[in-house]
Amino acid sequence: MTHIDAGAELDPVHPVALPMTRSAGLTGAEVAERVTRGQVNDVPVRSSRSLGGIVRANVLTRFNAIIGVLWLIMLFVAPIQDSLFGFVILANTGIGIVQEWRAKQTLDSLAVIGEARPTVRRDGTAAEVATSEIVLDDLIEIGPGDKVVVDGVCVEADGLEIDESLLTGEADPVVKRPGDAVMSGSFVVAGGGAFQATKVGREAYAAQLAEEASRFTLVHSELRTGISTILKYVTWMMVPAAVGLVVTQLVVQSHGFKDSIARTVGGIVPMVPEGLVLLTSVAFAIGVIRLGRKQCLVQELPAIEGLARVDTVCLDKTGTLTEGGMDVTELRPLDGADEGYVRKVLGALGESDPRPNASLKAIIDACPDTEEWRCVESVPFSSARKYSGAAFSEADGEISTWLLGAPDVLLADGDPALAETGRLNEQGLRVLLLTRASRDLDDPEPARGARPTALVVLEQRLRPDAADTLRYFADQNVRAKVISGDNAVSVGAVAAKLGLDGTTVDARHLPADRAGMADALDRGTIFGRVTPRQKRDMVGALQSHGHTVAMTGDGVNDVLALKDSDIGVAMGSGSEATRAVAQIVLLDNSFASLPSVVGEGRRVIGNITRVATLFLVKTVYSVLLAVLVVCAQVAYPFLPRHLTLLSTLTIGVPAFFLALAPNKERAKPHFVRRVMRYSIPGGVVAGAATFVTYLVARDHYTGNGQLDAETSAATLTLFLVSMWILAIIARPYTWWRVTLVAAMGVAFLLVLAVPALQGFFALKLVGVTMPWTAVGIAVVAAAALEFLWKWVDRREALR
Repeated sequence: MTHIDAGAELDPVHPVALPMTRSAGLTGAEVAERVTRGQVNDVPVRSSRSLGGIVRANVLTRFNAIIGVLWLIMLFVAPIQDSLFGFVILANTGIGIVQEWRAKQTLDSLAVIGEARPTVRRDGTAAEVATSEIVLDDLIEIGPGDKVVVDGVCVEADGLEIDESLLTGEADPVVKRPGDAVMSGSFVVAGGGAFQATKVGREAYAAQLAEEASRFTLVHSELRTGISTILKYVTWMMVPAAVGLVVTQLVVQSHGFKDSIARTVGGIVPMVPEGLVLLTSVAFAIGVIRLGRKQCLVQELPAIEGLARVDTVCLDKTGTLTEGGMDVTELRPLDGADEGYVRKVLGALGESDPRPNASLKAIIDACPDTEEWRCVESVPFSSARKYSGAAFSEADGEISTWLLGAPDVLLADGDPALAETGRLNEQGLRVLLLTRASRDLDDPEPARGARPTALVVLEQRLRPDAADTLRYFADQNVRAKVISGDNAVSVGAVAAKLGLDGTTVDARHLPADRAGMADALDRGTIFGRVTPRQKRDMVGALQSHGHTVAMTGDGVNDVLALKDSDIGVAMGSGSEATRAVAQIVLLDNSFASLPSVVGEGRRVIGNITRVATLFLVKTVYSVLLAVLVVCAQVAYPFLPRHLTLLSTLTIGVPAFFLALAPNKERAKPHFVRRVMRYSIPGGVVAGAATFVTYLVARDHYTGNGQLDAETSAATLTLFLVSMWILAIIARPYTWWRVTLVAAMGVAFLLVLAVPALQGFFALKLVGVTMPWTAVGIAVVAAAALEFLWKWVDRREALR
């Protein structure tokens, strides 16, 4: 058959295609000329920070500057063992740079895989090219789901409707005709056409927006903001404590200058939670690498954190629970219609759409075109209309107009065909209605008075992994909501086959107000006949009830909801528009990847919350010890080497392993409050116990080596209390967690037992009474820690 050309112009009154000359696009010589002049779309591709940026971000930090100055001082005034903390910082910073560089390479390689490849017409031939290869005046073909990548002017239009909501905020699609402007950042929702590029590269309207939105970043998340807030408070506490310590050790105490400097630095260095920011960056970076290996493109790093907080996931049925393809299983003529004639109509309808959706592709396979009919007018399918249509000049010259779409949209209530449709929907089958229209396609109500001709029954292919994935969400206390534009009964039957139980709701009957919709969403599980705007409203309604919402989708009707959700997850085979607005793209189109993605988010946020407590307990007890030393006018009990040893064994090494361990607990809000509720009592107990041991040791020891003996006793108490804190944080125990805690204890015993290590770290327990006293004080502190943290746990559980 013949039909209208994709480059036909639409009359402003009637959508009848008027023939126009199809442009051949630029020639190869013209393209080369524009490349030479630099008129190319040279917007930087999505990328992480440069290597230089990564190095600067990891090296040039406020706390690295403080530690660096103190390290240089110690290199001149004390033995090398008192400068170990500087080498640890160098090693940690190096690890951070390497891990983020690896994450950059993973992200960049995945970005290339998921990059859009627009169709450009040159020398009369259409071919896909990279976005960066588009030149000024290129002719770019577009269809449903395609994103407009550069600014231009419409040259050809065939029922072309473009959604500019991401630019203007207006959700209604805009009909485009030849001569109309099209803007980068918008996307096609219906029809097709072509436009000529008028602005490329950084001149395009959305170029800066796109570059900013897809930048590899570690900001704009509760975790990062919370850590910044904590570091700000730490700075405020650290400055006066450090000043008091300097005055006490250099002026009041009569120890040698170098020893006083060493003990002053020993008091200041542990106040800095320098490893916390580093470990957060490393955890995020490793999260990107792990997800990259599973073909998950993380477009914004905070998305990993957001996934940990998700408690509701909204699933689009088509492409998520079901595979994209369908099969026509049955054709049921109505009112005595001839099946052969119906097949001709369906074949002609399939041929009239240059960009058929999955349903129409199945019909094309089942009903090939006879090439006897000529399409004279057409209306493409849109998710808002729920039908498509075309008018044909048949073989005998008769003009007939046909509509193909949802039966419950095209038929009046009570029509006998609806009862048959309902029975089929209950079996999980998808049903389309073919009707012969008595009105023109441009009529406000073309379906009114239409005569039902046939039911087209299609069977959707269920994803084999969908049932397991839904079970995972149920086990993890994440509520799944199926939101689809299809018939509610059919969607409910599909969900039931996958083991998802719950109330099925027709979205056309949902309350319009947000509060009423939110209540209905809390009660229901499966929602059918949802319009694109309703999907967006439903996401907002769920969020208004305090839910953290993830939205999955692959079609243009999902874009607005993806954009407004807390976490948007797009399928790699989905439209360019969905991939552009989503934070995470599943490049392998596997719904089964979602548990891995959610699990990775929970691992990162849960473990960072866990290890942040370790770091901040050290900060609290260091500040408290400094204040107590200043008030008591005594020598600071520790040298830098002592606290470097303790930090390495009770914080540094364990935190690295704990930060990368599996963690399935859903993250909770108020990061700063929860971390400080544990860190402050833990730090106060550790600092107080250590200072009590130090004061008892000062009364117990006399003579030469008194200060070293006092330091060793205080170090023993602080190590034991810190080990108990580590043991609490490592819960629930597994074999490797027990091994980790035990290994740190054995390492400390080696330092106490090996003479060479005793001398290197200046640690030697003198006598029997004081060491056992130190152990007894540590036991009392451990009991206090258990009581206080259980009390905090109960308070948190009541919130």
